[in-house]
Amino acid sequence: MRVLVTGAAGFIGSQVAEALIARGDEVVGIDCFLDYYARAVKERNIAGLRDSRRFTFVEDDLVTADLGRLTDSVDAVMHLAAQAGVRASWGRDFRIYADANVLATQRLLEACASRRPRFVYSSSSSIYGDAPDFPTVESTLPSPISPYGVTKLAGEHLCRLYTRSAGIPTISLRYFTVYGPRQRPDMAFHRFLRAQVLKEEIVVFDDGEQTRDFTYVGDVVAANVTTVVALTGPAVTRSVTRSPASVAGTVMSIFMRVVKLCATVANAAVSWLAFWAVKMRPPAAVAICWAADESLLP
Repeated sequence: MRVLVTGAAGFIGSQVAEALIARGDEVVGIDCFLDYYARAVKERNIAGLRDSRRFTFVEDDLVTADLGRLTDSVDAVMHLAAQAGVRASWGRDFRIYADANVLATQRLLEACASRRPRFVYSSSSSIYGDAPDFPTVESTLPSPISPYGVTKLAGEHLCRLYTRSAGIPTISLRYFTVYGPRQRPDMAFHRFLRAQVLKEEIVVFDDGEQTRDFTYVGDVVAANVTTVVALTGPAVTRSVTRSPASVAGTVMSIFMRVVKLCATVANAAVSWLAFWAVKMRPPAAVAICWAADESLLP
């Protein structure tokens, strides 16, 4: 199978590309190296991929690239490229989110309309907003409370639209806060671990009692690969979360797990970490984000 992976230099995209290569597939990866975090980090993500003869990398922007050429000979598209970040999506930077998350998705789907390759779209639990029921099931009415969530939901609607109008088999996978190797430097696990190692201050928003479902990146990769291999029918939406490696808890409880882990690795008592302050900040996200116990894993 020949697969186009967008966002191939990212946290999840690079690992999806590696899993496909390991399966024996041919991968065309595209990334424009958005400056949300350092390019050097993304270059490290794809360093191993560049050594594979079955991997071709294209540095280009989905908003301006010749997508007809890129999609002309692929059997599937795994669309992981996006402008990430909930808080940063407010204000003057919204145009970046609209271009990277909505326009890019529409252009990619339009390019796929004639050949109709399988299309796997990476969505987000942010589309639920402050969901009225927990655990949250896929039938819960989406009601995003951030511009980022709005753009990801728009991508889902575009997938359904192009399935109906052009017959593209699509599926939208809603990720619940992914953690693991190569996690972006702006995300909680990365921030907590870095702060402990460097003895820096931790910033916690609200009271730290917000509940999150954290999904291991390996499970997200497995869900993507399982999906692209099996996808044949009409538009579907699935949540990707619960597995043996999933972690659910409050922000502060997760922070304390990190503290204890660092103490164990350093062979020291937890008390030696008490010198690092926890700075509280006003609310900036949903109170609870918790998925129902379903899985796309084989």
